[in-house]
Amino acid sequence: MVHPLADESAGDLADQLLRLTKRINHAHRQNFAPVGVTPAQARLLRTLSHSPEPPRMADLAERLGVVPRQVTSLVDALEERGLVRRAPDTANRRVIRIELTEGGTSALKELRRARRSAAEELLAPLSPGQREDLSRLLTLLDAGR
Repeated sequence: MVHPLADESAGDLADQLLRLTKRINHAHRQNFAPVGVTPAQARLLRTLSHSPEPPRMADLAERLGVVPRQVTSLVDALEERGLVRRAPDTANRRVIRIELTEGGTSALKELRRARRSAAEELLAPLSPGQREDLSRLLTLLDAGR
């Protein structure tokens, strides 16, 4: 049986994490707004930038953990802004791959600066040692997926 105080403590920690997540999401929205992309679009651009070759829409959906229809909407919006393009696969013309454009690469650089700025603002109260401790703890939590 879980001790009531331990259960309450876990609930308090979960509430703190949720509040922090909301702050991070708000900071991302604010910092990404000048670039003109949503956090979901920014995530798709980052995923593209880490792909060894231009992925298919289905590959993107799997990597992002979303349904293919969501990827289509994201790609449509990013393509409209000139940040990505659909390109036929050279080995199979029926396959469409998604590529970053020069504009997409530039937007990613701006997004990285915006993310660093948001993170720096959020983490400002922590000393370098506290940041290392937090990183270790978050790594432990993330490993438990």
